[in-house]
Amino acid sequence: MLSTQEILLRILLAFLLSSAIGMEREFGNQAAGLRTHILVCTGSTLVMLVSFHLFELYGGRTTMDPARLGAQVISGIGFLGVGTIMKEGASIRGLTTAAGLWVVACIGLAVGAGFYLGAVVVTIVIVITLTVVNRLEARINKSRNNYSITLRADNVPGQLGRIGSALGGKGISIRNIRMIELDEFTVEIILLLKLPGQMGLNEVIQALNEVDGIKQIVDSS
Repeated sequence: MLSTQEILLRILLAFLLSSAIGMEREFGNQAAGLRTHILVCTGSTLVMLVSFHLFELYGGRTTMDPARLGAQVISGIGFLGVGTIMKEGASIRGLTTAAGLWVVACIGLAVGAGFYLGAVVVTIVIVITLTVVNRLEARINKSRNNYSITLRADNVPGQLGRIGSALGGKGISIRNIRMIELDEFTVEIILLLKLPGQMGLNEVIQALNEVDGIKQIVDSS
């Protein structure tokens, strides 16, 4: 039977590990942020603790698999992950967040089972993947003439259409669009652009400067 201290330790560790991953998602303004990751991880830890507790209570009287409840968590977390995936035009967003929720659930199960080393190592790997590898992807995109541009513009109808027309007139393809409403009057627009030929970033900025309502342009590649 697990002691009270051991139970509290596992729940606290699940909280800390999920917070490390959730903070990165929160700073990235993802659909599933800090709270969601903490809830998924600590809930998964509790499921594994309950499973072990039931096995200790009834294991001698019935054939019982202590991993059965954990397996249901792995299956069930897929439904939560689907809610973070969104299709915007030809682009699909949220796959990384959905995968992150699945991994966080696995981390919670590992902590609940007392497999601390595996849980900590995987958390470190995930944090590195979400931060360092993200920058590496940006460099690869840049080498392929793909650039990420962040705009702050007036939050008015038709703004995206005007931006698309200005870029399309220069032969620039929009690979992905992400829009965040900062307040009633301002919207942040993150664009992943494919530039034609030898076109440089300065020409993109020049084209965007001709669009009414754009307040700020930042190269976020």
